[in-house]
Amino acid sequence: MAYPIAATCIVGVNGKPCGGGSDTGNECGGEVKFEQTSADSCTITWDLKNCGAPGPHGFHIHEKADFSNGCMSAGPHYNPFEKKHGGVEDEERHVGDMGNITVDAEGNSKGSLVNTLIKLEGEYTVVGRSVMVHADPDDCGKGDHSEPGVNGKTSHTTGNAGARIACGEIKLA
Repeated sequence: MAYPIAATCIVGVNGKPCGGGSDTGNECGGEVKFEQTSADSCTITWDLKNCGAPGPHGFHIHEKADFSNGCMSAGPHYNPFEKKHGGVEDEERHVGDMGNITVDAEGNSKGSLVNTLIKLEGEYTVVGRSVMVHADPDDCGKGDHSEPGVNGKTSHTTGNAGARIACGEIKLA
């Protein structure tokens, strides 16, 4: 395949309430762009608005782009190699682990990162999967993992990143 390869993802609330209860007031949305420049390098850029509280928010690629039950039906983090959850710089991490975005005082986030595991081609492509913005910080696998499946106590699977506040499908540009 010839490089660069580009993909885009428009994220939003996408249907039913994502965190349980009501999504009233949740207007998180925007665009995430991917550009794979070589077999081992993909640059991800984002411009997101209305993402809630200032500070870090978990930012991941999830297994599916199924939003039939809102962002909840997108499945777990994309993890084809069955690794523990980690930070974007960690050797032990899911393919879908992108760490945190930083939301400013107005609720917005704009930035970029370079990732060596995310691919837009081949057997482990992220095209057709989903980007997820979470309500809480991602602890990058360094937090409590005493009760897997319980937020705040499931670090090795979710990074304790909390509710899913926006999601969208990754599509080739």
